[in-house]
Amino acid sequence: MNAPPEIVPLFSTPLVTVEVPDAGALNGELREVIERRAKSHPSSQHSNLGGWQSSWDMDRWGGVAAIKLLAIGRNLANTITVDRKGNVGSGPYPGYFAVTWGANMWANINRSGHANEFHSHPGAYWSAVYYVDDGGIDADASLGGELEFMDPRGPLPAMNAPHLGCAMPGGLSAGATERVQPKAGRLVMFPSWLLHQVRPYRGDAERISIAFNLTV
Repeated sequence: MNAPPEIVPLFSTPLVTVEVPDAGALNGELREVIERRAKSHPSSQHSNLGGWQSSWDMDRWGGVAAIKLLAIGRNLANTITVDRKGNVGSGPYPGYFAVTWGANMWANINRSGHANEFHSHPGAYWSAVYYVDDGGIDADASLGGELEFMDPRGPLPAMNAPHLGCAMPGGLSAGATERVQPKAGRLVMFPSWLLHQVRPYRGDAERISIAFNLTV
């Protein structure tokens, strides 16, 4: 019997998701400081289509909870970053290297109809989103508000035969987009060059998230 063909996903793009331990208590602290900030400071305007977005210095005004979340993000980045020789960014390994991650951090509150348009984060290496409150989306996916990523190859994989795909993970959405559903306590990290947006939220609650960029 002939061996089955091997499919190698060349030039794959990393998307990392982590469920943060003990997120309930952390989210309570984060929500309190974010809502207090939203009452005293007007919204910034970047990619957001409605909703409230803070200034990009939450590490300065977000208190202990914000610093803790940023530390979790930095530690995650260290575990998924290697040098060109394959050395891991942290840990008790011979020859390991260390990266000092600079950061900027901000909070978002989206209500019904609010969204973010497609954008990237020039100058950063990793970008991340953490969900303080998913606004009910985890229980009811019809509420929208997903984090959506655009295929970095553009429409090319679907141009000649848009009705066909490839028999491999991600092969059905080639030339289109992939979506990640928000869930309170979930941290999503991805390369900063990857175009992404937030689809319109259709719930009656508040979809609260924190985003941050890590720079070398």
